[in-house]
Amino acid sequence: MNANFENFLRLTLISLTIVIPTSSSWANGHWSNNLEPISEADWDYAKARHLIERAGFGDNPEGIERLVKIGPRAAVRELIYFESIPDTLPEFDHSGIHDPGIEPFPASRPAATKIAQETGEAIGVKVKPSGNRRLQPVVDRFFYWLRASMLETRRVSNWWANRMLLTKRPLEEKMALFWHGHFATNEEKVRDYRKLLNQNQVFREHGTANFKQLLIEVSQDPAMLSFLDAGVNIKGSPNENFAREIMELFTMGVGHYTEEDIREAARAFTGWNYVDLQFVVNADEHDSSDKKFFGNTGNWDGLDIIDMILEKPVTAEYISGKLYKFFVRDNVDPKIRKELGAVLQRYGYDIKPLLEKIFLSKDFYSPTSMGTHIKSPVELVISTYKKLELDVIPGVPDFYDTTESLGQILMFPPTVAGWAGGQSWVTPGLLLARGNFVYDTVFPDIEFLPSDRYPDNYQIGVVAERLAAGADIATATQPEDGYATSASNNMVDRDEEFNTRLGSYRGWRNAIEKVKPISRTPARLNLTKLVLDANCKTSKEAISYLIKRFFSVSIDERTRQKIADFLTHQLGTDNISEAQTFSEEALRETFHLILSLPEYQLG
Repeated sequence: MNANFENFLRLTLISLTIVIPTSSSWANGHWSNNLEPISEADWDYAKARHLIERAGFGDNPEGIERLVKIGPRAAVRELIYFESIPDTLPEFDHSGIHDPGIEPFPASRPAATKIAQETGEAIGVKVKPSGNRRLQPVVDRFFYWLRASMLETRRVSNWWANRMLLTKRPLEEKMALFWHGHFATNEEKVRDYRKLLNQNQVFREHGTANFKQLLIEVSQDPAMLSFLDAGVNIKGSPNENFAREIMELFTMGVGHYTEEDIREAARAFTGWNYVDLQFVVNADEHDSSDKKFFGNTGNWDGLDIIDMILEKPVTAEYISGKLYKFFVRDNVDPKIRKELGAVLQRYGYDIKPLLEKIFLSKDFYSPTSMGTHIKSPVELVISTYKKLELDVIPGVPDFYDTTESLGQILMFPPTVAGWAGGQSWVTPGLLLARGNFVYDTVFPDIEFLPSDRYPDNYQIGVVAERLAAGADIATATQPEDGYATSASNNMVDRDEEFNTRLGSYRGWRNAIEKVKPISRTPARLNLTKLVLDANCKTSKEAISYLIKRFFSVSIDERTRQKIADFLTHQLGTDNISEAQTFSEEALRETFHLILSLPEYQLG
């Protein structure tokens, strides 16, 4: 990195902090918390840009101008009622890693070896009839599926990122992202990329349709059933995990049910389980006796519980409030929550009329809402790529690694509550990481090693290196403090049923043989062409255009001028056209500087 640029960037970041705009008294009295529809006369470029940024992932100036021309009602309806727009994006390309013989996959490695010891077979692999490490093939197979499913899940997240980038139906993907955080399940617990992929399709299919149907689909979805331990929720020994979360996180929020309601709901959901990818009800594990839920007594099952939850006005208010926080702003006025909840109930939990109400409201376009949302890592990355008009998610930098460094990994939410969001996205360290994401995009690492091809587990790499150096298995898998560096140690071999470190190594090796690699093409950028096509003639015009294209909030004149002066200094001229044969590096440095500003984090 150029030393002058690095110093300038450091000073700029130190001198600026994220300031979320506050409303004026006029806005509070006339637009903020006002759900009346915006008029055609009030529609302009800034509001159209705001709409596509929140309901999608942003757009280029041409796309925004088109929304300005068709007006607010047509723009909102086009986004919400997208079914007539063809979905031409490809389905997920499976690597073919799954073997039905592994089902049902054991809960742990000890569980797998216990089954093998007792039955002579586990996860589709027979125990060796004699010799050392008789259970090793079972252990190898166990770790293979853990590694392969994790790597395939990364491919699923990459596939989904490409859908977000390229879709002509942006709200469909934005709603899928919302529901992924609302009904949060992750690969570490589910351990089956197919279940997560199917759940993602549920979010896409029902995400803007009817919440009741979505709730039923998710409640009977193998990913959710696995994540919240449906397998141990049985008659006589109910597990309360799902019953608690469906009320606390998925429908009502804390304080609107009792502990007795949780216990009784858990009994109603007993027997709900899955076989591979199919929902099943095990009648012999279902508690068919009477339960008392919300004061009502009867032989309730899970669907009855869902119906009674949805009858509560607080449920509609809670869901409306979460959608409001995701699309509008964090602070929801209680009157707004109640009014939006009434809309959702009036339409029988159909989501589209609620979204239309929100996206057309004056409140959505008030100063308290516009430019006040801190973009999540996924929103930041996708919207940046979209405004750069990329036609594919770059492989360098890696999408998974990038979003991990920023605090949000698709298919890996940290808890059942999803991501905290808001200010948690922009700690000082994460703010610098966001700038590094831009740098890695415009100056891709020439020594990049993809983490889906090289193990991030230290012990796996150590075992591989030792085996390659000629060590025997027993020595190669010893802990660090017990390892003899000489490969000529009599080729000793311990008498054991299996070697866990060996299984972990073999599982990784077999996984990367079968899981298809992610393309590692860097972003194809031409910032010189971008500014010249916009008829930018001077450094200041180039900076103004880039800010208009990428930012949702204004940048003060002093900062604009400092950045323009920086570009002029790097080019040795203020004339963009004259510098076009050598301007790309300077423009990329300047682009990194601009998008590292705290204001870029707001959308």
